[in-house]
Amino acid sequence: MSVFSSRKRETIIQDVEQKQLDVLVIGGGITGSGIALDAVTRGMNTAVVEMQDFAAGTSSRSTKLVHGGLRYLQQFEIKMVAEVGQERAIVYENGPHVTTPEWMMLPFYKGGTFGPLTANIGLRVYDFLAKVKKGERRKMLSRSQALKKEPLVKQKGLKGAGYYVEYKTDDARLTIEVAKKAVEEGAHAINYAKVVDLLYDEGQVVGALIEDRITGQKHHVYAKKIINAAGPWVDNLREMDGSKQGKTLQLTKGVHLVFQNDRFPLQQAVYFDAPDGRMVFAIPRNKKTYVGTTDTSHNGDIAHPQMTEADRDYLLDAINYMFPSLGMTVADVDSSYAGLRPLIAEEGQDDPDEISRKDEIFISDSGLVSIAGGKLTGYRKMAENVVDTIAEQFKDDYDILYSECKTVHLPISGGDVNGSTGFQALREQKLTEAADLGIKDETARFLIQKYGGNIDEIFNLYQREYSRAAEEGIEPIVFAELLYAIDQEMVYKPVDFFIRRTGALFFDIDFVREHKDPVINYMARVLEWSDNQKQSYIEQLDQLLYEAVHPTN
Repeated sequence: MSVFSSRKRETIIQDVEQKQLDVLVIGGGITGSGIALDAVTRGMNTAVVEMQDFAAGTSSRSTKLVHGGLRYLQQFEIKMVAEVGQERAIVYENGPHVTTPEWMMLPFYKGGTFGPLTANIGLRVYDFLAKVKKGERRKMLSRSQALKKEPLVKQKGLKGAGYYVEYKTDDARLTIEVAKKAVEEGAHAINYAKVVDLLYDEGQVVGALIEDRITGQKHHVYAKKIINAAGPWVDNLREMDGSKQGKTLQLTKGVHLVFQNDRFPLQQAVYFDAPDGRMVFAIPRNKKTYVGTTDTSHNGDIAHPQMTEADRDYLLDAINYMFPSLGMTVADVDSSYAGLRPLIAEEGQDDPDEISRKDEIFISDSGLVSIAGGKLTGYRKMAENVVDTIAEQFKDDYDILYSECKTVHLPISGGDVNGSTGFQALREQKLTEAADLGIKDETARFLIQKYGGNIDEIFNLYQREYSRAAEEGIEPIVFAELLYAIDQEMVYKPVDFFIRRTGALFFDIDFVREHKDPVINYMARVLEWSDNQKQSYIEQLDQLLYEAVHPTN
């Protein structure tokens, strides 16, 4: 069985290097992880490499919604809305611990993007296209009903609201769970493994030269099919391949602001018009409220997009426009995050907000298969389309037949709980077990929602390592999560743990400040960092803590 442990990095790389793979996937975001899962479950010998940490790019910095994209109906993206709308239910049932239904309120005002008639029609069409189940179909609210749902919304000019279901997710954990499932099925996955060159034989791409960004060593990895799922870096690899032509990526930046719930006590998720007519989300999440997103062209550092003062002020203005009683200021921002959308540039479309979110597959003369564009919600279907493409190539080139896609009803890691209904039963059972262990109800609910069917691993570590946690100066439940993250989720750097595995730097920044020193000290010892590595990782985390609150100019 394949492993997904930071302590086994060298073993994983050696395994990948010593055999010819069927498929090498470049990019460990949600798209690449989804492709790896689809390919390995069809019987293809598969590996996925990621130059940063899994989900470190776009896949940990989205609005964290598995949604159909209601506003894309305005752009007549009917097929996309239908496809990703239907995918919502699939993603939910395969991973109910990382995806939960969220009722969304769409208030309408005179002159707004949606009015009572257009909202009613739009939501009705949305229900039809997305095949929304009966209990989650749209409702129309009167003015008084809307204000009862969310008293903070602007009262002046309010006519009523649409009310419909989207699905809230933890995008990074969704990606990790998909990658873990791929590994459980036999795929190899390695982070901090950068493709620095592509390898060719008679003009056909046959592999990649991969640099281990931890050790600096380089490795030759060969595969029958190379898939470029590098997100914002897709065009970099196409350029490396000499095939960057025709359609290219246009990167747009999205920024989100996070607030303490006592300062922004949002009761109800709201999808609303900003002053310039763009649509913005405000969503309650645990003890926080987050708001986003901006949508501006990005030409800067791809690996490190940052919030600017203009980004921050745009969202503050939007908040104060829709929730005028709050009087939000810069001082109220608890944290922030910025991410990039790798969109496919269409000729004549320069406005980022108007560019389609559809995905597209490119096949170069060398055989490099690239997938670009798309939405988080559609990751599974995108993966299916890519693997269908290479399965057809295997049939033509090697006379090898592979089965059809198996992921429609395949639970991801932690999701093997008999669907959403089964998860509710599991949660009640595990809450009782947590109480017997002395774990607070609030903490237990949070952990069960995070780990799903894998929660027993956390509880077992909590019991077994309770005394050692005290010796390490780490709270027992945090220590259990850390051990699990290192040995079963390939955490190597502090930012991996505090951003992608726990989400704390975005949504519980005080947790990071409280736990970072003992966590770093433990990781440094067990992962055998050098003094220079340790100092570098500390500085990286401290810089991100600073940037979460302080914008660039």
